[in-house]
Amino acid sequence: MGNLVAIVGRPNVGKSTLFNRLTESRQAIVDETSGTTRDRQYGKVTWGKHEFSLVDTGGWVVNSDDVFESEINKQVSIAIEEADVILFVVDVMNGLTDLDTSVGNMMRRSKKPILLVSNKADNFNLHVQSAEFYGLGLGDPINISAINGAGTGDLLDTIISKFSKKVEDDEPLEDIPRIAIVGRPNAGKSSFVNALMDEERNIVTNIAGTTRDSIYTRFDKFNMDFYLVDTAGIRKKGKVTEDLEYYSVIRSIKAIENSDVCILMLDATQGIEGQDMNIFSLIQKNRKGLVVCVNKWDLVENKEQIVIKTFENTIRERLAPFTDFPIVFSSAMTKQRILKVLETAKEVYARRKTKIPTHKLNEILLPIIERTPPPSNKGKYIKIKYITQLPNTQVPSFVFFSNLPQWIKDPYKRFLENRIRDNWNLSGTPINIIIREK
Repeated sequence: MGNLVAIVGRPNVGKSTLFNRLTESRQAIVDETSGTTRDRQYGKVTWGKHEFSLVDTGGWVVNSDDVFESEINKQVSIAIEEADVILFVVDVMNGLTDLDTSVGNMMRRSKKPILLVSNKADNFNLHVQSAEFYGLGLGDPINISAINGAGTGDLLDTIISKFSKKVEDDEPLEDIPRIAIVGRPNAGKSSFVNALMDEERNIVTNIAGTTRDSIYTRFDKFNMDFYLVDTAGIRKKGKVTEDLEYYSVIRSIKAIENSDVCILMLDATQGIEGQDMNIFSLIQKNRKGLVVCVNKWDLVENKEQIVIKTFENTIRERLAPFTDFPIVFSSAMTKQRILKVLETAKEVYARRKTKIPTHKLNEILLPIIERTPPPSNKGKYIKIKYITQLPNTQVPSFVFFSNLPQWIKDPYKRFLENRIRDNWNLSGTPINIIIREK
C-alpha cells in the first residue's frame, strides 16, 4: 500500500499547479481566479523507485469569508487525520496572510510531517521574501515554482524522506480476497455493509491492518471468506467534522490501495456522476479488479429488461475504454442480490490469477494478428511473432514480441487487449499489454 500526501492551503496559492506538476498531468484546472478548484483531485506520483498518492484540496465555497475559512479548516482537519505527509502551500508573492496563520496554528498541533512549501518563488530574489513564513513555526520554507518546476525535485526528495512506513508488515496473512466497497457519499455503502452484518451477528471479525490503521473485517459465512477493507460504516471517523466529498475521496484512496477487488457503488436514482468516474479512474490507476454495483434498485419503478440494458450501456459508455466488467443491480434496503455482488467480486478476484498457456495464446491470437496486423510506419511492416504471459504478476500481463515494438501504439494495444478478452473470460480485471523486441 502506498503513502498518501495531501496539499492544503488558502485559495490561489498554486495548489492545483503543484498537483499537475507532481503528477505530470493537466488533471486539475488552473486559473488565476481564486477558488477555481471545486472538486477534489487525486493522482499518482512516481519519483525514482517510490510511488505515492497525492490529493489536492479545493478551496471553493460561496461568498462568506467566515464560511470560506471554515471550509478550509475542515479540509485541513481531514488531511491531518488521514494523510501521511501534508504539503502546506503558501504564496511568496503575496506573503503571510491571516488565513495562512489560521491554518498554520492547526498544523502545529498535528503530529504528522508538515512541509511548508513557499510557492511562486520564480527567481532567487524571491527566496529572501519567504523568510516571513518562519513566523508560522513550521520549520524551513521549501522554495519552489510549481509553474516552471524549480525546486520540485528537492521537494519530492523531502517528501519521500518523511514517509515512515516502507512495507506492509502487519497485513492479514491469509491469502483471501480483500474487497473494498467504494463510491461517492450517499450511494448506500454503509447500508450495504449493515445489510451484510445484519445477516448474522457473528459473521465479522475486525483485524488490525496496515500502519495507516486500516481495518480488515473478515466475512466468512454463506460459503464465502474474504476481508472487507476500510468500508464506510466499519471504521470510526475520529473527531473530524466530516466534509463528505473530501472525506470520501481520501477514504476511497486508502480503501482502493488496500484491496484486490473494488465494488464501485452507484446510486440507481442518480445514475453515474463525475465523482463516480473519478473513483473509477483511481481504481484503474491502481490496477484493481472492478465490480459495479447499482444500489437502490428497489426505488426504480420501471425494471423492464430494456431499462436494465440501457442503464448498463450508459455505465459502460461513461467508463470507456475499459468496459469489460460485471454490473449487478441490487438493493441494500431489501437485501436483493447483495450476496450476488460479493460472489461476483470473488469471481473477479479469481480471474486476476488467470494463467493462459503459451501455446493457446499463440494458436488463437497469431492468426488474428496476421489478419489485422499493426499499421505500417514509414513503409516498414510490423510483425508480432510470439506471445507469452508473464508469471507471478499482480494482474494478467501479456508480452508480444515484435520486430519494431516502438511503432505499436496504444490503439493497437487496445485491439490486442480486446482480442484476449474475446477469447478468455477476464471480466472485471485489468490486464497489461507489453510489447518487446524479438
